[in-house]
Amino acid sequence: MNTKELVCLAARLADEKKGENIKVIDLCGLSSLCDYVLIVTANSKPHLDAVEQEISKKLKEQGYYKLNRDGGESNLWRVSDYGGFLAHIMTQEARDFYALEKIFSFGKEINFKKPIKKVVKKVAKKASGKKTKPATKSTPKKTAAKKTATVAKTKKAVNKQTTKKTTKAASKKTAKKTTKK
Repeated sequence: MNTKELVCLAARLADEKKGENIKVIDLCGLSSLCDYVLIVTANSKPHLDAVEQEISKKLKEQGYYKLNRDGGESNLWRVSDYGGFLAHIMTQEARDFYALEKIFSFGKEINFKKPIKKVVKKVAKKASGKKTKPATKSTPKKTAAKKTATVAKTKKAVNKQTTKKTTKAASKKTAKKTTKK
């Protein structure tokens, strides 16, 4: 599931929990903060809790977890960071005061209710009617392990050379000291 599908799913979940004035703003390529912003109005603290928990629970079931969360047990505003999008769930009072729609006015609002079209590639069937062999997975090359082993051998060789040089230098110094005495 891509980020756009994920944020639209979160918006639909908020809508199912009676979130109000739901907006999904597309910031792709316009912000280094995230690709999408979800803004939802909740009527009270219990409503805010319910919307936040519903989104979190359903996204976890899909295998997506919050990277961060802010607002703790705030009665006004909660922010959940899902990497590609931020979910802002807030009361009308907080929404009016912070005016996130104005802050993100450079983005484009998208319709989260409209189903996202998936591009499906059509595979041409062979006219001969012969069965085709299923594609086999190629095994990844183990170049990283080889590089690590090579680096380790090189370091070992360098350490041996350094040890030999220091041993020779130390023995020369002791030889000079003994000859001077």
